[in-house]
Amino acid sequence: MIQFAWPWIFILLPLPWLTWYFLPPVKNTSKAALKVPFFLEWVHLNKQLSGNRQRKSEPLFWLVLVWLFLVTASARPEWVGDPIHLPVSGRDLMMAVDLSGSMNQPDFSIDGEQVNRLTVVKAVGGDFIERRQGDRLGLILFGRNAYVQTPLTYDRMSVKTMLYEAEIGMAGKETAIGDAIGLAVKRFKDRPEESRVLILLTDGANTAGEVEPLQAAKLASEMGLRIYTIGVGADRMRVDSFFGSQIVNPSRDLDEKTLKGIADVTGGAYFRAKDTQGLAEVYQKLDELEPTLSEAETFRPVKSLFYYFLAMVILVGCILAWRRGVVSFVSRAT
Repeated sequence: MIQFAWPWIFILLPLPWLTWYFLPPVKNTSKAALKVPFFLEWVHLNKQLSGNRQRKSEPLFWLVLVWLFLVTASARPEWVGDPIHLPVSGRDLMMAVDLSGSMNQPDFSIDGEQVNRLTVVKAVGGDFIERRQGDRLGLILFGRNAYVQTPLTYDRMSVKTMLYEAEIGMAGKETAIGDAIGLAVKRFKDRPEESRVLILLTDGANTAGEVEPLQAAKLASEMGLRIYTIGVGADRMRVDSFFGSQIVNPSRDLDEKTLKGIADVTGGAYFRAKDTQGLAEVYQKLDELEPTLSEAETFRPVKSLFYYFLAMVILVGCILAWRRGVVSFVSRAT
């Protein structure tokens, strides 16, 4: 749409008429006069060139048009485009999700239905991703190997989709926690130090990879990367066996000591999620520890239009100069 930066300028539109109406005409105080012997002939020629009454009003029309263009240009007309949403400067946050074979353990439930750990991680993690408006998010998947599934991006839907498409065993059946941290450090190397956050979620211990988890954590600490670790898995589960129903601990392989050490070294925190509600509360605590910005920024492009009206003034001036030149040429020819 078109708007005016200084619309109050339009109050000057009637200024020429007010000046003509209220100010007295200038008196001719000069006593000198030029006597032209052919005055009557000159008056007759001028009437022929001027034409009828409508022709005489033409100079006034052009002057009014020039004044209108000048006032409009002074009001600074602008074309304002549609709002453009800008990505706000939030955090660089990566999620490292364990896809080892133990994530297939069905010790969680959603709406009364027994599901495995990865299914709950997808459901709760997807909601967490939706809430991180303004952050650049990335996704690392790891098992025996670690790889970047989604680089840092403002496109939350892409990160969420890639998390939902992850499957157990895609990266191998073992768990390379140290390699996942090392890969995150590599990805954060060129990012602002104060905004680096890694959320590492696993249900086991480091059983593969080339880098020890605590060694990788020390390197992350030197780069200013905060790591929040989440241990996933129930601590009690009823299973049927040859000897009848038994209560077992499905998370006996979870290395909580190492996960706590990783969090302590990097200035993060360790959380334990034993059920679906517990995992949801963990992500809520992460929202509190690493809050997002409250408002997104928008930008509306503005293009100045005043020079178009100034160009019209120049065009009208050229027309008047051309008309005056024609009249002078005809007068000399006559």
